[in-house]
Amino acid sequence: MTTYVPVEETPNETGSERKNYLNWTSGFWSWAATLDHKRIGIMYLVGVTIAFLSGGLFALLVRLHLWKPEGALFENADYNQIFTLHGAFMVFLFVIPAIPGSLGNMVLPLMVGAKDVALPRLNLMSFYLWLTGALLATLAIVLGGFDTGWTFYAPYSIYTDQAVVTIGLAVFILGFSSILTGLNFIVTVHKLRAPGMSWFRMPLFVWALYSTSLLQVLATPVLGITVLLVAFERLYGIGIFDPRLGGDPVLFEHFFWFYSHPAVYIMVLPAFGIISELVSVHSRKPLFGYKLIAFSSLAIAVISFLVWGHHMFTSGQSTYAMFAFSFLTFFVAIPTAIKEFSWVATIWKGSIALNSPMLYTLAFLIIFAIGGLTGVILGALNVDLHLHDTYFVVAHFHYVMMGSIALAFFAGLHHWWPKMFGVMYDETLAKIACGIIFVGFNITFVPQFIMGSQGMPRRYATYVPEFAPYHHWSTVGAMILGSGVALMVGYLVASLFAGKKAMQNQWGGVTLDWQTPTPPPLENFHTPPKVTSEVYDYSTLDLQTLRTPAN
Repeated sequence: MTTYVPVEETPNETGSERKNYLNWTSGFWSWAATLDHKRIGIMYLVGVTIAFLSGGLFALLVRLHLWKPEGALFENADYNQIFTLHGAFMVFLFVIPAIPGSLGNMVLPLMVGAKDVALPRLNLMSFYLWLTGALLATLAIVLGGFDTGWTFYAPYSIYTDQAVVTIGLAVFILGFSSILTGLNFIVTVHKLRAPGMSWFRMPLFVWALYSTSLLQVLATPVLGITVLLVAFERLYGIGIFDPRLGGDPVLFEHFFWFYSHPAVYIMVLPAFGIISELVSVHSRKPLFGYKLIAFSSLAIAVISFLVWGHHMFTSGQSTYAMFAFSFLTFFVAIPTAIKEFSWVATIWKGSIALNSPMLYTLAFLIIFAIGGLTGVILGALNVDLHLHDTYFVVAHFHYVMMGSIALAFFAGLHHWWPKMFGVMYDETLAKIACGIIFVGFNITFVPQFIMGSQGMPRRYATYVPEFAPYHHWSTVGAMILGSGVALMVGYLVASLFAGKKAMQNQWGGVTLDWQTPTPPPLENFHTPPKVTSEVYDYSTLDLQTLRTPAN
């Protein structure tokens, strides 16, 4: 195996600093009222990072409480609120918007050769809707909190005296933010591609964001309707989900999971797109099975609407429905396996650069394989009936959501950080942080697979002493994981103030986002680009850009 390493040179400090999107204007209002997709992406990045750190803090509090079988920190009611806050912040404020809002906004117009997204004002509006939803979620804490779990299951969400209407309004507004982002990306992909960029010359990150956008537009309204019905139930007693008024709580589950299973792929498809880009760039090879990966993204988007019932195997649905949902759950593994196979085949015999983006990518491939295989286990009817509502489900969920999506987000962030800011972070610290996060994550959640298979229920504030060793390991792992994330945030922020200049094309990418100056100018391209070669064609790479420092 050979290793490709970008050539680094000492930047030329002479001359005036080139104007780019970061220094074109300055001041608070130049950012608050910006229509530039790149600045909006940065604002999303700051927001979702704060949400991620907040959700992580709640998770650490949960793990510390569970150090003792009888609970170490909170009363049972307070514990319920803490784990609900962890889930709600992570799912609605981080995992769903993180990649499309930050990296998608930053990179998609560059990748298709556009000056901006098609609807820049709508783009800014989507950010402020996200911010409004985040503030309302925070207000719900002040107004008494909410303890329903992030799923808001009826009838408890109807009966509890917590601020369910406020958090429901927050989720409703966050859904509109998601829809507007999806609409913007769909129109941008259809209307603003550079001359010569056919559908099968688009980077696979664009394909992934396009598939995600379709899901955002089609599935998110179902969530909006559902939380509105819960609010009307609480305020006016209309009797949709309340069994005391003739309603059906299982109907809520159908509505919720009809959205929330596509939402899983709203979260994970952009992560797939990032990994598709990175395995090609950092292996110095065209992607194996480009069209298969592109079509598999669309296939996953379609099938995701058909499998919601596998969350409800214990809800009393008919045997035939369970058979159908179980089969479709196994079926969705096919396009997902195509992606995993293509990524491994791309890496095989490649000129691999073992830099931090690639290390995060390799960590993703391992973690996602475990998450996917345990998902197949849960798709089996007889096994799921035993594992349902145990810590096995918690571990599987986190291997897919936190382990896979967050690792892909970290990989993409490290990959495009030089392009976004024109500076490099400390590569040694980045590799150390990746190792700490990977080890800490597995120490946290592998014990949860074991205790879940032995019957430990999830969400419980107390437990029998026989599960204490597993909870101890899980808590220690969470602390290791948290320290790795803290290190990562520290060196990334430090690079903005003391990082060395990045190269114009730090990693040797061949897509259009790497053909712009670093950082990009306000208009993205000084002259309109024209695509004349197939995507991921490394024979077209201008090697001089690997040796040219960013301005």
